[in-house]
Amino acid sequence: MSQLEWLAAALVLINVALVAMRKVWNYPFALAAVTLYAFVFYEAKLYSDMLLQGFFFVLNLYGWLSWVRARDDSGVPVGWMPSRDRWRWGAAVAAAWVVWSSAMHRYTDAAAPWIDGGIAMLSIAAQWLLARRRVESWWLWILVDLIAVPLFAWRGLYATSAVYIVLLGLSIDGLIQWRRAAAAPAAMPA
Repeated sequence: MSQLEWLAAALVLINVALVAMRKVWNYPFALAAVTLYAFVFYEAKLYSDMLLQGFFFVLNLYGWLSWVRARDDSGVPVGWMPSRDRWRWGAAVAAAWVVWSSAMHRYTDAAAPWIDGGIAMLSIAAQWLLARRRVESWWLWILVDLIAVPLFAWRGLYATSAVYIVLLGLSIDGLIQWRRAAAAPAAMPA
């Protein structure tokens, strides 16, 4: 466990706590965390997660801009996806997982290409939905956390595994808070 991993883990916890509270200031912490985690995952040969950090960096910039434009005095408005979109997202994530993980399995020495690829594709979908302020993002983050904890522990990333246990709790809290906010009269339309 490196100091870099511990610092990245701390930044992620601050970031997710701020996201759950719908605070736009989560984004500077997110940008710093994903930058550090790119190095941590490279060292652990979790290449899907390493590359995912670059995607997260770009999507966090987009999310920051989106949230700044949408915020009001109570935070950022959130809402649910239309039902038909959930099925499309599910199918797209499953297809992306198969394609990505197959490539990682065939062309790299990735330690766990299928599990790592699943985490990566679910995380991309979750981060995109989070940037779009959709409640469903929290369900995906919960699933990512449940898969990531044992993978990271297996690779010796104990601090990161512990962080993902805490993230699971924060994701559950985020889901509860965002569900309440989406039910409020001023919630964003679907």
